[in-house]
Amino acid sequence: MFHSYPKARTIIQIRSTSLFHSIYCIQSAPYHTKKRSRTIHNEKPIRQTSKPRKSIPFVADLKNVHDPDQALSLFLDYYQMGFKHGYPSYSSLIYRLARSRKFEQIKPLLDFIRDNGIRCRETLFIALIQHYGKRGLIEESIELFHQMPRFNCDRTLQSLNTLLNVLIDNDRFSVANDLFSRCSELGFRPNSVSFNIIIKGWLEKGELEQACQVFDEMLDSEVLPTVVTYNSLIGFLCKKGDVEKAMRLLNDMSRKGNRPNSVTYALVMEGLCSLGKYEAAKKMMFDMEYRGCKARIVNFGVLMSDLGKRRRFEEAKSLLLEMKKKGLKPDVVIYNILIRYLCKEGRSEEAYKILVEMQIKGCQPNAASYRMLVDGLCQTGEFERGLGILHAMLMARHIPRLETFCCFIIGLCQSGKIDDALFVLEEMEKRNIRFPGEAWDSLVSDTFCLDKAAADALLNNLVSVDC
Repeated sequence: MFHSYPKARTIIQIRSTSLFHSIYCIQSAPYHTKKRSRTIHNEKPIRQTSKPRKSIPFVADLKNVHDPDQALSLFLDYYQMGFKHGYPSYSSLIYRLARSRKFEQIKPLLDFIRDNGIRCRETLFIALIQHYGKRGLIEESIELFHQMPRFNCDRTLQSLNTLLNVLIDNDRFSVANDLFSRCSELGFRPNSVSFNIIIKGWLEKGELEQACQVFDEMLDSEVLPTVVTYNSLIGFLCKKGDVEKAMRLLNDMSRKGNRPNSVTYALVMEGLCSLGKYEAAKKMMFDMEYRGCKARIVNFGVLMSDLGKRRRFEEAKSLLLEMKKKGLKPDVVIYNILIRYLCKEGRSEEAYKILVEMQIKGCQPNAASYRMLVDGLCQTGEFERGLGILHAMLMARHIPRLETFCCFIIGLCQSGKIDDALFVLEEMEKRNIRFPGEAWDSLVSDTFCLDKAAADALLNNLVSVDC
């Protein structure tokens, strides 16, 4: 098992004492951390008053500009007026362009920054690596990481960890693992975050034993495992249905002084529910407090999801009262669980009431709330009520799926609500969403049966949208 940490002479001596073995065996020796002695000074702390930052005109004006092209124009306008742009101006503009995915406009700015020796902060490159990663621009992320020193910017372990995470999330594990193995060569000493990312990578590949070996290497390097480390392993075991082994690891974790959090228990509860052991999962949630961990929304969410899958909606709703007793306020995720499963069962009327209730309770619906309810109303043919929800959704700046738009148009036309169908088409046109060509024939032929003039108007709108 695990031995004392971090000053142990040999943390893991042989393979039989590794983490992989501890998952299958119950007995284990705890490891401990030494508490650092704290020196108490009688002197009163000196209050440091920071000077207020001076407002930079360009940065202030940029906050009011939402279009990325206008942002770039504003930057050039200031330059032509003789304003000397510094790092705050460049970084603010680059952040804006990255969020808008205007990467082709970022490269010239970076080249200018590099060639003119403008000193940059690491946070800029971390943000860019993350944005590149979200768009799958992996080579650009790697190149930017290696180019950072040329921008007069020191790389820290945070940059490396960001790149490792981007590589893992984009299924480039071999590159991430190679980079991790060269940490010393690059001048970095991996921390718990570094090890956790590589463990996550092995688990995503389904390689539990390899992940356990990295865990053991973590201890060899005198890096203390965190709750995230354990949660990754426990979550993997529960998804594989090995809840018994996950429970062993949970107990082993507690014995070694690494306190489980609400997510740890939620993972095990989810594993129990997947095996049909709802009552055991519920008992675990109520036993959490005795183990020093208060139940959180995520734990109630696991139980509600399981009840929703099994159509036990009244029990699921009763958990809302249990949450209130615990001093927890249901969030949009909790309400969405109810909306999702009610709509799935064709009970859109009840789902609509949940949407109203959450708003009364001060919880604003998100895009998923509206989408699930609008789709549910379409499936039950309640297009008039659905149209009201669609309007509220659009007012909240959320956009339905293309399939939802099409379902509305077809359903409204078949119900003789041609004006409403035209309204939906106009909303699609505003958002540059095209009605699928293959649906035209059946839609127009159905409408011709009702009203030739309406069909002509509908056809003209469809053509204008497609153009």
